[in-house]
Amino acid sequence: MRPTGKLHLGHFTGALENWVARQNELDADGQRAFETFFLIADYHNLTTSLETSDIFDCTIDMATDWLAAGVDPEKSPIFRQSRVKEHTELFLIYSMLITASRLERNPTLKDQLRDLNMDAVSYGHLGYPVLQAADILLYKGNIVPVGEDQLPHVEITREIARRFNNQYQHPVFGDVFEEPEPKITKFSRLAGLDGKTKMSKSLGNTILLSDKPEEVFNKLRKAVTDTQKIRKNDPGRPEVCTVFSYHRRFSDPDSVESIARDCRSGALGCVDCKKACAEAISGELAPILEKRSGYASRPEMVKDILLSGEEHARRIAETTMQEVRIAMNIG
Repeated sequence: MRPTGKLHLGHFTGALENWVARQNELDADGQRAFETFFLIADYHNLTTSLETSDIFDCTIDMATDWLAAGVDPEKSPIFRQSRVKEHTELFLIYSMLITASRLERNPTLKDQLRDLNMDAVSYGHLGYPVLQAADILLYKGNIVPVGEDQLPHVEITREIARRFNNQYQHPVFGDVFEEPEPKITKFSRLAGLDGKTKMSKSLGNTILLSDKPEEVFNKLRKAVTDTQKIRKNDPGRPEVCTVFSYHRRFSDPDSVESIARDCRSGALGCVDCKKACAEAISGELAPILEKRSGYASRPEMVKDILLSGEEHARRIAETTMQEVRIAMNIG
């Protein structure tokens, strides 16, 4: 993730909870099924903003949310992209293996330009899927937990891995890189409070993981619902209601069924519906908030976790780049 500060529910349902699940998944023998890496993509921030005065504080905020949500630094190194120089080295090599026209067809780039009202794209922004490919393949990533909007980037990564392997072979083991597979979350895209396609801090339509119960409810009170349900007893359409989409993720299944039924019949008003939704969300956030307060009170501990993770990441990145140079006959 890019370090833009505190995380919101969209980050949690779209990626973070899936990451934590992969971290803790066991195989048939009771051993960890995956070796997991958690990258703070601070260089990627530069694709949409050259302002870096608050990037360290945003990094600490985001890492704190990761730890509070269950990322375990004993299992998963957490590290900053900018502190492992091999990311930029591999990015440079990969940039020779893909055309500008291919990157211009990336649908996610077009969405970003629209959402951020950008009328021009920099060379770095155009090439950020190539840097993402380096982020993944530097650690020999073979599973990438992503939301649906990131699928085009995983495909670009697969293309680059394939192109490198076709062009260069290691004299001992042949292919240097495996083509990674995406792992999609069930709730990969959470609508914003304003009913827009997704939650986004740039759009101001989020609930933060660090929001307390009263903040969650106050934000939900302003959330977009069914525009045809004007009065409490009017029949509603839960399938078009933003708040009901939150119920589907955060409320228990029996409650979801009764909420849908009572909404359609007019027995449930929007205020009571939002109150129940706020309670469900805050109930899931409660243990995260508790853990977060502990880490937030010890920012030096979070920094030490980053430094340790970066040392771990550098060792692996150096090994991968040695293999790359040998395969290319430049090492």
